[in-house]
Amino acid sequence: MPVIAVPTSVRYGINRGGYNALLSVLGGCVPGVLAVNIDNGVGAAVAAHRINRLAVKGTG
Repeated sequence: MPVIAVPTSVRYGINRGGYNALLSVLGGCVPGVLAVNIDNGVGAAVAAHRINRLAVKGTG
């Protein structure tokens, strides 16, 4: 299952505008994790939509 990581710029300890959250996501380098930019919910939604379309095409 793919995981989409969306680092946020608020409420993450010492967040420095989301930079620390982004670095922790990128530093994990885990296969199957898609990281989008800080506060990029729209980009995450587009990626999720594209993943869903690929899944539907693969079952047919």
